[in-house]
Amino acid sequence: MAEASLKLLVLKTNQLDALCEFYGLLGIEFTAERHGNGPDHFAGKAGDCVFEIYPLRADSFTADKSTRLGFAVENLAAQFQAFETAGIRIDCKPEPTAWGVRAVVRDPDG
Repeated sequence: MAEASLKLLVLKTNQLDALCEFYGLLGIEFTAERHGNGPDHFAGKAGDCVFEIYPLRADSFTADKSTRLGFAVENLAAQFQAFETAGIRIDCKPEPTAWGVRAVVRDPDG
C-alpha cells in the first residue's frame, strides 16, 4: 500500500485575519487568493502542505472547535515565547512526552 502524505488543509472561520496572524506566528506566510467564483481566502504552505483559511459559509455560525493540528517547530521554547507574547491561549506549557517535547495552544477559534 502506498504511503499517504497530506497535501491540503482547509480551515473555515469567521476570523480570517486573526487565524492568518496566529498561524503566521508559526512562519506560514499567507497570500490572498480566489478561484473562479469561489470566496476570497488565504493560502500558505506548511511544509509540502497547502494551508488555506476560508470564510465560513453564511449559514454557519461557529468554527469547528474539535479540530487539532500538530506542527513540528525548530525551537519550541522560542515558538512558545512568541505565542505567550502574542497573548495566545495556552492549554499546556512545553513538557516532555513519549513523542518529544510538546505544548498545546488554541487558535482564535478555540
